[in-house]
Amino acid sequence: MHFFLEGVRLTAEGAVSTARRLSRMFQDHRDHIQDSCGRKAGSVLRVHDVLRQRTIVSLPVANRETQLTFRTVSLAMERLVALRMAREITGKRRNRLFVYDRYLATLNEGTEGPSQS
Repeated sequence: MHFFLEGVRLTAEGAVSTARRLSRMFQDHRDHIQDSCGRKAGSVLRVHDVLRQRTIVSLPVANRETQLTFRTVSLAMERLVALRMAREITGKRRNRLFVYDRYLATLNEGTEGPSQS
């Protein structure tokens, strides 16, 4: 029973630590967007919020979620890519998907499994 409870405690501590790191990262990214995007920061922040909610998103979904114009969403996503907060993962010109890399990396920390040496 002690082994089980210790596992629960360690899992809970890990979840709290991850949540704190994510919260800090999101705030750091919001601050960086506000500092570097000037008057376009509002639109970029709205698209950033969609990425926070979905982690992987298409432009049409971001367009629908933000209710911004498609062009505004596209430009905001380009800005997030330039800031290295998002990355396009399809390699296509149409039907592109964007991922919030650092968010996924933080969620996946410690889940890599045993290394193959």
